[in-house]
Amino acid sequence: MGAYNLKVTIDQDSGFCFGVVYAIDMAEEILAEDGYLYCLGDIVHNDEEVERLKAQGLRIIEHAELKNLRNEKVLIRAHGEAPDTYRTALENNITLIDASCPVVLKLQNRIKTSYDSNEKILIFGKHGHAEVVGLQGQTNNEALVFQDIAELDNMELPQNITLYSQTTKSMEKFYNVKDELIARGYNLKANDTICRQVSNRDKDLPKFATRFNKIVFVSGKKSSNGKVLFEVCRKHNPNTYFISSTDELDPSMFSPNDTVGIAGATSTPMWLMQQVKEAIESI
Repeated sequence: MGAYNLKVTIDQDSGFCFGVVYAIDMAEEILAEDGYLYCLGDIVHNDEEVERLKAQGLRIIEHAELKNLRNEKVLIRAHGEAPDTYRTALENNITLIDASCPVVLKLQNRIKTSYDSNEKILIFGKHGHAEVVGLQGQTNNEALVFQDIAELDNMELPQNITLYSQTTKSMEKFYNVKDELIARGYNLKANDTICRQVSNRDKDLPKFATRFNKIVFVSGKKSSNGKVLFEVCRKHNPNTYFISSTDELDPSMFSPNDTVGIAGATSTPMWLMQQVKEAIESI
């Protein structure tokens, strides 16, 4: 059997960013003590990891449910929250366990400062994304969110605009947006607020992707950063497959002497990449 020559390597730089590690550590600590903990929204955009924590007593709730909770502990995940959430918590005597990522908190603060100075704020980010909702909340929801420059084509924008980015956007796309807005004649204050842990992966992944015949990219479907990093892999290695769990692996993806690299998003747990490695090796 030639299949034994299949070599599988996990990218050691992939996996949870510090913001996610911090949120999950916090959750696990409280779960061990109290047996349950509410979390506002998915703690991480990875269904497998969410299920693992649910089994320990994590209860995922949405904003509508928060309004009906009283006298409980609720975890705020790394993506951060809008001011409304903090107000609701105060009114309902809810203890917030705040695991907002420091990079996101700093960005929220910068956006609020711009808003207080009456600047016209544009946020390059995904509509409805948890982090973006929190950022927009700093501006009384007056900031303009767009995920594609085409959305701005027929808009009346003032001459002076201030640009920010969701922390997990593609660096390359952010700078394209910046150049395009300048080319359109705006006076632009551009703030590159992309997380360096994310942008460093952008830089390191191409080297990793080109070392193997095939890349298996493991990420939750909801992960913004997963989409960005998958595209980086695919650009440098067309034989890149996107999967969310081992069920999506198919023997037809591989040939006997393949070298396979496994990479993941900042929301992909290392244990899941490990599982994928074992599943591929058993093919």
